[in-house]
Amino acid sequence: MHPLFLLSLLLLSCSASALQDDYCVANLKGANTPSGYQCKDPSTVTVDDFVFSGLGVKGNTSNLIKAAVTPAFVAQFPGTNGLGISAARLDLAPGGVVPLHTHPAASELLIVVQGSICAGFITSGSNKVYYKTLKKGDTMLFPQGLLHFQINAGGTNAVALVSFSSPNPGLQITAFALFANSLPSPTVEKVTFLDDYEVKKLKGVLGGTN
Repeated sequence: MHPLFLLSLLLLSCSASALQDDYCVANLKGANTPSGYQCKDPSTVTVDDFVFSGLGVKGNTSNLIKAAVTPAFVAQFPGTNGLGISAARLDLAPGGVVPLHTHPAASELLIVVQGSICAGFITSGSNKVYYKTLKKGDTMLFPQGLLHFQINAGGTNAVALVSFSSPNPGLQITAFALFANSLPSPTVEKVTFLDDYEVKKLKGVLGGTN
């Protein structure tokens, strides 16, 4: 047989074998690769691998952005490994904000369960903005990789539950990426069109250097 045909058969066999398994609970002692964690030894899997209780606990919003995210990603919830799903809880104190950020590996679905939240996203091509003030029971979708934000729109605590289309959605907050790093201030000034004073002020607030 042709070597490429044999390789194709092997790949199909491996895929079929993988599909025969109901789940692949993450072995968190191993490496987290782009394709996920390796499977935990089935004999060590318990019901607790499929249960996460943290979303019922209020997050600590005593911080700069007055916000807290409690993740139920694969590192906290190993049963999600390979299933294309994860979750989180968002707490926003009055005045709280989750600044512009992206999830490179997942789309996001947010459900407001308490208070009101102004949320929106910016498209990648035309920079069109979609935003709305959400109330209890409202749901909003944020497509994968797009810049988006959430702001407490009321005078009381706001809470949302969030689901993601990946067990490891990733996170990059724009302000922290720009100003909480060691990139020299003159370079940051050139790529952001901000003056020296503003760049150094933001680096000071967010912990950047140089």
